[in-house]
Amino acid sequence: MLEKMFKLKEHNTNIKTEVIGGITTFMTMAYILAVNPSILAASGMDKNAILMATAIASFIGTMAMALLANYPFALAPGLGLNAYFAYTVCGQMGYPWQVALLAVFVEGLIFIVLSLTNVREAIFNAIPLTLKKGVSVGLGLFVAFIGFQNGHLVVNSDSTLVTVVNFRENFSTIGISAVLALLGLFVIVILNVKKVKGAILIGILTTWVLGMICEATGIYVVDVEAGFYSLFPSWADFNFGAIGQTFGQCFNVDFSTIRIADFIVIICAFLFVDMFDTLGTLIGVANKADMLDKNGKLPKVKEALLADAIATSAGAVLGTSTTTTFVESSAGVVEGARTGLASVVTGFLFLLSIFLAPVFTTIPGFATAPALIYVGFLMVSAVTEIDFDDITEAVPAYLCLIAMPLMYSISEGIAIGVISYVVINLVAGKSKKITPLMYVLAVLFVLKYFFL
Repeated sequence: MLEKMFKLKEHNTNIKTEVIGGITTFMTMAYILAVNPSILAASGMDKNAILMATAIASFIGTMAMALLANYPFALAPGLGLNAYFAYTVCGQMGYPWQVALLAVFVEGLIFIVLSLTNVREAIFNAIPLTLKKGVSVGLGLFVAFIGFQNGHLVVNSDSTLVTVVNFRENFSTIGISAVLALLGLFVIVILNVKKVKGAILIGILTTWVLGMICEATGIYVVDVEAGFYSLFPSWADFNFGAIGQTFGQCFNVDFSTIRIADFIVIICAFLFVDMFDTLGTLIGVANKADMLDKNGKLPKVKEALLADAIATSAGAVLGTSTTTTFVESSAGVVEGARTGLASVVTGFLFLLSIFLAPVFTTIPGFATAPALIYVGFLMVSAVTEIDFDDITEAVPAYLCLIAMPLMYSISEGIAIGVISYVVINLVAGKSKKITPLMYVLAVLFVLKYFFL
C-alpha cells in the first residue's frame, strides 16, 4: 500500500529511509512547539492553546503536503511571521489577536485561490534557474546562521552586530551550550564520513543526552530568565481543553474596530512574506533533493503550494499564525527522504507531540544547531552550479544568496535577487532573457519597500 501511495521505488527510497528522514525533520523542527507559544503569548493568547494549535496545524499542513504533492516537506507556523503577528499587529497597532487571526485566515484563502489559478506556480517557474541556485545557496547560509545562533556559537555584539561567543563568560549556560553544539557537529560529520544512516538524528540525540549529563553534574546550570531551561522533560499538568480558547476565534471579531487600510496592509505583509518564504524554501530544499527538472521547474509545485495555503487557513481557525513550509525539511532530505511518507511520519509526530509536549519542547536549541549547520554546508554546495563567467547571471544570484543571512529573511533575498536580475539584464541589453512576470515581480518588490 505504501509503495502504491508514495511510489518509493520510483524515487529510489525505502520505508526505513523515509521514516528516519521524517523523524530527523521533526527533531530539527520540534523547537517551534516551544518558541511559537512563547512569541504568540505576547498577544494575550493562552500558551497551552497555542501549543496545541501549533501541533495540529503542523500535522494538517504536513499531511496535506504528503497526500497532495508526495513531497518530504514539513510545515509549521513560521518564525518572523509569528513575531509580526504578536509584536506589530497586536503590539504596535493594538489590534486584538482575533483580528490578527482573521488576517491570517483571509491570507490563506487568497493563497488557495492563487494556487488553484496557477499564479503561484507561474511565479515559481518565472524565476531563472541561476537565481534558483542562488536561492538554494542563500538558504544554506541562512540555515547555518540560525544553527550558529541556536548553538550560541554566534552572539550579539554592539560594535559588529554579531561575534563569536566568549567561552569563559557564562560558561555554565552559553559557554557549555556552544561546546556541546560543536561536539554535536563533530559527531554528525564523523558519522557521515563513516556513512552511518541517520547521522543527523543520532547527532541531535547525542548532543541532547550530553547536555542532560552536564546538567546532572552541574556543568550546565538552568537559568530560566536567561533562556536556559532544564534539559529533562517535566510532566507538568497540561490543559488539553485550552484549544477551545482560540479555536474559531478568528470569526469572533468586532469589525467596527478594524481600520480597512490597516487590515489590507496586514494581509499584504502576511501574503508577501509567506509567499516568498515558501517559494524560497521549496526551491532550496527541492534543489538539494534533485527534484527540479532541467528547466528549474518543480513537478507538483501547484499541489505543494496548495497544501501550504490550506495549512495557513486551518492554522488560523485553530489559533496560530501563518503556517508555512519549513527550511528544516532539508535535514530530512539530506537523510534520504524523497516522498510524502517522510512527511506522514513528521506529521504524526507533531500530532503525538500534543500528548508528549514536555519531551519535545525540552529539546534544546544547541542540540538541533549542529544539524542546521551541517545541512547548511550541504546546501551551499549548489554554488558550483552558478555560472560565474556570466556577470548578468552571477551577480543577481550572489546578491540573493548573501542577502538572505545578512537580512535574516528568505523573502528579502529573493526580492533583491529579482530586482537586480531585471535591472542588470535590462541595462546590459539582455532584455530578451527577462520574462514579463519577472518585470511584474521586480516592480511589486520595489513598491513593497515604499508601501509595506
